[in-house]
Amino acid sequence: MKRQRAERGGRRAETVAALWLQLKGWRILARRARTPVGEVDLVARRSRMVAFVEVKARASTAEASAALDSYRLRRVAAAAAALAPRFVREGDDMRIDAMFIVPWRLPRHISNVWHG
Repeated sequence: MKRQRAERGGRRAETVAALWLQLKGWRILARRARTPVGEVDLVARRSRMVAFVEVKARASTAEASAALDSYRLRRVAAAAAALAPRFVREGDDMRIDAMFIVPWRLPRHISNVWHG
């Protein structure tokens, strides 16, 4: 039961993040894009930038930030590398972003969280 609640909460957070990005001019290319090495919550494009976005929903910004550790970022980076041929065109830039979804706060979009 707890797992199902977490799954529903995660999907809700991804929907909120996708809507927020769209309001900021991003086009959502994929949700929950899976690869053998991991999953990317959202793939978004704005102009020549493709962002692979990890969404974290927690009770506070500090908890969301702590949930995005180096292990998870490495998995997202590996998945982004596997997905890049599908979404990134010649001349595009790509990066890994994070979105923190916290109750009673606007979504927080953090650009370029991975520098590996």
